[in-house]
Amino acid sequence: MSDKQKAVNRKEKRESDASPRGVLIRELIARFTSDHLIGKKIKNGELRKKLVEPAWNVPEGFHMTEIDMEKFSMEWLESDRGDSDMALLQLHGGGYIGAMRNAYRIFAAAYNELGGGMPVLTIDYRVAPEDPYPAALEDAVSAYEWLLARGYPADKIIVAGDSAGGGLALALCLYLRDHGVGLPAGIIAMSPWTDMTASGESYETNYGRDPLFGNTRDSLIYNREYLGLEDPKNPYISPAFGDFTGFPPMLIQVGSYEMLLSDAQTVARKAKKQGVKVRCHVYEGMFHVFQMAMQLMPESVLAWKEAEKFIGLMQKQAQSDVNFS
Repeated sequence: MSDKQKAVNRKEKRESDASPRGVLIRELIARFTSDHLIGKKIKNGELRKKLVEPAWNVPEGFHMTEIDMEKFSMEWLESDRGDSDMALLQLHGGGYIGAMRNAYRIFAAAYNELGGGMPVLTIDYRVAPEDPYPAALEDAVSAYEWLLARGYPADKIIVAGDSAGGGLALALCLYLRDHGVGLPAGIIAMSPWTDMTASGESYETNYGRDPLFGNTRDSLIYNREYLGLEDPKNPYISPAFGDFTGFPPMLIQVGSYEMLLSDAQTVARKAKKQGVKVRCHVYEGMFHVFQMAMQLMPESVLAWKEAEKFIGLMQKQAQSDVNFS
């Protein structure tokens, strides 16, 4: 075997490394989504549009307030440990076509705990096809302004999002900077969808192994309902084409098996060149928004610990001159 082939084999082994439980969950997702009936509806987002869930039971020690805005609604989650002077704005995923769901209420509780009682504002922003771009961005801006009006200065706000919500978090900050509004203390982006041109290398290299979106061109990541007739390279839609100069520190997490891997890496690479402090962690063998597994596998546990460390650094930074690294 040639040295070149050995190097390729070593690379493939590294990229397939995942915990036994992580591999099991990844394979279960792949089998579930390979079904030609339900699987297709999962991949293209049809199930997300029609998802009906039971009412979420607010955990003991937490308090949730529903807030009706003019065009959308929000949920403000506080806890008995509410001694934090910072707040987190959560922007949910769903390909810009799925409404907020219980998984993000669980995320909100996790962020609250990781932040030592930091309240979390989760918005159920308008989605396509009824409300394409710029509806989601407008709602995100309105929610951010709501926090400012409530008395949280920009440097006491953290913006977090996953998938489409991760892209929306970046788009929000691009908009805020471009319009002279103070930027948040930090950004957490889990598997961010940042390139609606689907031009990244991983759209091809991970086509056959992404358990959620792979092996089809009819999946959610090729959806154009939110885009409408807009230019897919518009940075407010595809932040990968934006300029991140002046951005706050960012934590980006992504799985090595994702077709959206390039979306995350492109943003991280550009932002670093433009002077932004970025931590981009590629989790080997992981799939899209693997953090939803919470405590079920080592990789998701580590990801949430990493988010906790980042939040802690942002809290210290807000109180002093601590540097993020």
